[in-house]
Amino acid sequence: MASTIQPASSRIHVLEIIGNAIVGGMENSVQRLIERLPTQRFSVSALCPFESPYTDRLRAAGAEVHIVPMPDDPPWSAIHQTCALIKSHAVDVIHSHLPNAHVLAGIAGRLSGKPVLATIHGRQLSPLDLEVHRSAGTHLHVVCKQSHFNALGIGIAASQLNFIPHGVDTDVFKPQRNGPGRLHQRFGIADGAPVVGFVGRLSPEKAPDVFLRMALGLHERSPQTRFVVLGDGPMRRQLEGFVRQFDLTAAIHFAGMQDDMPTLLNELDIVVSTSHSEAMPLSLMEAMACALPVVATRVGGVPDLIQHGVTGWLAGDGDYEGLAVQVLELLEDADRRALAGQCGRQRAIEHFSLAASLRATEQLLTRLAQPRSEQRRIGTVTSNGKLVNGGLAPAGKSALA
Repeated sequence: MASTIQPASSRIHVLEIIGNAIVGGMENSVQRLIERLPTQRFSVSALCPFESPYTDRLRAAGAEVHIVPMPDDPPWSAIHQTCALIKSHAVDVIHSHLPNAHVLAGIAGRLSGKPVLATIHGRQLSPLDLEVHRSAGTHLHVVCKQSHFNALGIGIAASQLNFIPHGVDTDVFKPQRNGPGRLHQRFGIADGAPVVGFVGRLSPEKAPDVFLRMALGLHERSPQTRFVVLGDGPMRRQLEGFVRQFDLTAAIHFAGMQDDMPTLLNELDIVVSTSHSEAMPLSLMEAMACALPVVATRVGGVPDLIQHGVTGWLAGDGDYEGLAVQVLELLEDADRRALAGQCGRQRAIEHFSLAASLRATEQLLTRLAQPRSEQRRIGTVTSNGKLVNGGLAPAGKSALA
């Protein structure tokens, strides 16, 4: 018999406080969580700093969305509105994303007596995240090993720290090569021409300028190759100026923001990530799930994703020449590209399951939502009773079980 949605009073009400409302990796991960939290157990409200196409997406995903100002030092009106929302909607647990949202969540959590979970989407805690955590006693969720060890190294108690990597839906992101598609038609890319893609926000931390410098060098050695930039952001005008300056308008194309990424990724031959800073980038996970070889800078959690020389290749931060060498070698060897893509998809299936990531997050939210008198430390305990990641449970059992 199919399960039915329980009355609101018996479901866990999660308040997602999201520090931005653009369409980016962090925002997509929150949208994906809202879409997939089981409605028979959870209801969701969301706070965002402004209306945008992203807030429309959250409403379509089933969240009740509210708008409040969200600077790093929130005004009393924002704090008061958040506390009123927590009370009127019987919120059980507050979940924040980005430091400015963490500030608002920490204050509101202290005033309302509700537990706060802050997801750290970057490769390390910001000073503001650390201040809020220490002042308000918030729980932290990190998404890559580097941020986990960073947090432990600066004194975060293991009992308040949780490591749950991002995951990718390998049923949605999968190989489905169907020949030339929308990108080829839009930009007049010849059938059979190699296509190298950049996927991400056009902002300094993602270093799209490094991608263009790599493309400039590659164009001289592989003039038939085309480069597609998927994404938008504050650097776009600067990047377009670079392309015009070096007369690359026939080779480098700006596609802007796109919704149908599973289809568009399958028009690419290689995906390149040039970021200066990353945690666990969804764009690389999604490319790997589509069986695309990936070439990336060795930053943050990227080496945890990519097995160098097997599922992809790594270069130093800012090393556009090293990136170009790796991409050129792949362009010249179709068998090597295919093998790396197959290995990458298998790694995504085995190690970065979206279902496992979401299940662990659901369990964490459920545990935090329990009355404080019933909460236990959250984490895992090994068979010999040793404490791991802050767990406190009977020997041999997981505190998230």
